[in-house]
Amino acid sequence: MWNDFKAFIMKGNVLDLATAVVIGAAFGVIVKSLVDDIIMPPVGLLLGHVDPSNLFLLLKDGPKAAPPYASLADAKAAGAVTLNYGTFINNIIIFLIVALAIFMVARAAKKYQKTAPAAAPSTKTCNFCATTIPLAATRCPNCTSELRAG
Repeated sequence: MWNDFKAFIMKGNVLDLATAVVIGAAFGVIVKSLVDDIIMPPVGLLLGHVDPSNLFLLLKDGPKAAPPYASLADAKAAGAVTLNYGTFINNIIIFLIVALAIFMVARAAKKYQKTAPAAAPSTKTCNFCATTIPLAATRCPNCTSELRAG
């Protein structure tokens, strides 16, 4: 059983998948930072100095403190029930950036991917009975007709 497990783990596609998961996780952290630290601050300025990740709708007051809550963190600390649409918008933006980046990588990889040349045919069709026969055959094994060369 151990040898079968080792053989399974050492297959190329399993190692490729593991590598892709690790790189994908690291890439996700970079994209999240791009959205949170680079893209959303100017968006917040355009919205009038509002942090988009702090946009929420209060559904129920928290037992620890009364509204208004200055931030989403304050509302959560007070135990309030909130609908966090700002966080949802951030996650949509993160998803779109990751999807765009993956699309660009896949497109670039496809451009450089070599296609194998078509293999030369090894068979031909008999002109008399339409049977598939080896290319070098001079007589059809099915109908015994003599075949023209080429």
